[in-house]
Amino acid sequence: MKIILDLLLLLLIIIYSYLESLVKVFIPQRRKSVAGEIVLITGAGHGIGRQTAYEFAKRKSRLVLWDINKHGVEETAAECRKLGATTHVFVVDCSNREEIYSSVNQVKKEVGDVTIVVNNAGTIYPADLLSTKDEEITRTFEVNILGHFWITKALLPSMIRRNHGHIVTVASVCGHGVIPYLIPYCSSKFAAVGFHRALTSELEALGKTGIKTSCLCPVFVNTGFTKNPSTRIWPVLETDEVVRSLIDGILTDKKMIFVPSYINISLTIERFFSFALYQVEEVPFYYYFDESLHQE
Repeated sequence: MKIILDLLLLLLIIIYSYLESLVKVFIPQRRKSVAGEIVLITGAGHGIGRQTAYEFAKRKSRLVLWDINKHGVEETAAECRKLGATTHVFVVDCSNREEIYSSVNQVKKEVGDVTIVVNNAGTIYPADLLSTKDEEITRTFEVNILGHFWITKALLPSMIRRNHGHIVTVASVCGHGVIPYLIPYCSSKFAAVGFHRALTSELEALGKTGIKTSCLCPVFVNTGFTKNPSTRIWPVLETDEVVRSLIDGILTDKKMIFVPSYINISLTIERFFSFALYQVEEVPFYYYFDESLHQE
């Protein structure tokens, strides 16, 4: 009897998800304006960070762009200025806590209080656990999750005072399911999803309803760091497709942004039936990575 009730519950969840998507097609959600908002984007020198900067520039936001790559972030800034956006560039290593705090203080003095932050900087080292260097594991966590803590801690006080802001966590579908040969990356993304959920809950408990949170969870994205990326089931996403979903989620205050959106249903089904998600030989999500991939 219990399994029948559980199956009915699963069916209701799937039907609800499809109906919700259908309603959104005919009744678009109201989108907020981000004109004049001070937007800090980490990892803005390429990929998702760069495209996100372009989209905010088109919407007349004031941009603060961070990246460890000076050449890349300056290229992004130049294009944003062509789009009419006031843009400030900072070369920042998001694995370095003191550098983060120092840069945030500099931003406050030179630009003002950040009202939207997109924690996008990330790194990845595909290899089996025993072949992964200790320093690669450390750096993965320093960039992919600890950097989120330091940046958010530095920016949150001004948001709380105004009860206004938006904190965006760029995670991954790997924060909900696992892939072999990416143990540090998956672990850091699980932490990023947990960070988003816990932060969202804490802000609600504090009554800071004016501070919004969003978490981006795409499947594999072709950011140019992998040669001939391929998957057996899920599509390989292009950066502009992911960023369109991200911007739409930010403007509608969506808490969890899956790309493609149907991944949410797939994950629900997989969790429900307890498929061999943790068995290496099954290769969950059917991802195949080239060893030349080092950053996202």
